[in-house]
Amino acid sequence: MQDRIVITGMGTVNPLGLDVTGTWSNLLAGVSGVAPITLFDSRAAALQVHIAAEVKNFKPEDFMDAKEARRRDRFEQFAIVAAKEALLQSGLAITEKNAGRVGVIISSAIGGLHSLQEATLINYKEGPKRVSPFLIPMLMANGGAGMAAIEFGIKGPCFSVASACASGSDGIGTALMMLRTGMIDAALAGASEATITSTGVAAFDRVGAMSRRNDTYTMTPQPFDKNRDGLVMGEGAAVLVLERESDAKARGANILAELAGYGATADAYHVTAPHEHGAGGAAAMLMALSSAKANIEDVGYINAHGTGTALNDQAETRAVKAAFGERAYQLPISSTKSMTGHMMGATGALEAIFCVQAVREGILPPTIHYETPDPECDLDYVPNKAREADVSLAISNAFGFGGHNAVLAIRKYP
Repeated sequence: MQDRIVITGMGTVNPLGLDVTGTWSNLLAGVSGVAPITLFDSRAAALQVHIAAEVKNFKPEDFMDAKEARRRDRFEQFAIVAAKEALLQSGLAITEKNAGRVGVIISSAIGGLHSLQEATLINYKEGPKRVSPFLIPMLMANGGAGMAAIEFGIKGPCFSVASACASGSDGIGTALMMLRTGMIDAALAGASEATITSTGVAAFDRVGAMSRRNDTYTMTPQPFDKNRDGLVMGEGAAVLVLERESDAKARGANILAELAGYGATADAYHVTAPHEHGAGGAAAMLMALSSAKANIEDVGYINAHGTGTALNDQAETRAVKAAFGERAYQLPISSTKSMTGHMMGATGALEAIFCVQAVREGILPPTIHYETPDPECDLDYVPNKAREADVSLAISNAFGFGGHNAVLAIRKYP
């Protein structure tokens, strides 16, 4: 019998908190992380979007050496802090004996956009000699993974997966497969992202994906609501510690949940729009259930991709119906992006943590800002208030530009 892959540690930095406990408390209370942008002057940048879900009260020097912090992009700082919390909770000690058997797959869709934008402006205004010699390690998308490996002395496979907004989920799924094949014995897996810059906001707004409710930001984003008008950009990191069950038990670890399955597909349809019938998303959900040796009746909760854009929410609703048939109408589904914003490549990793908490504690986070039902989105989206529910298996959807679909299945640990 194949050894189960279990989760023994979790860590996060995100718009709702600087750790898992505070984040979960705010999530269940329906707290929104959306507020006016403070990281730069959005009005001076002539943007039409002036709101985002920023990580609040984050001082990197509280978590790392100030000199080292200056040599790390914001997304790398987030990654290290989340990884530290996850390792601490897991109790997994990295030693010379096991260092080569531990992997680090901390993904990012974009990498160091803050550093890249700053260096571009410096190069343009002051010349190339003023560009930081640390720019390459600050902007590379694998920076979070590489720096975590250095920070903790981990010598096993170390890399980042880049599949747009599915990056975090794909990275965790990759770690699952590596553990199942015996390539590694444990992994730090997750993702980090920090794209709230004038370039990042302008680029997503030009795609037509972002909410512009600057004056009524307390009511956006509105996933699955008829009046939804787009996503709100977020930032942050989330990291899990994964191990084989036998190894975790042998060292007396507290097992939080089982990472039971992973599915991944491509729409092969459009570079930014999801397949209109959600075919790729449906296939990924069924693949994740097959990987978990589960069926549709086992699923008790779906953490939706749920961005709040017109196309995504409609396509995802259709995908759930295609995968689950009539059972779709009995399944509670929520979009926690209604509170965290869309953390791009990192959101899937954070939402995996939310699924772990849901199956452990028997409570489902809500979709806040839900007011007006959409006939095209007619499922149970756990509107506005958290709900108690006994869930044995939860799935987390992450769909990204390029047609990427990644789904994780999280099972309650006995």
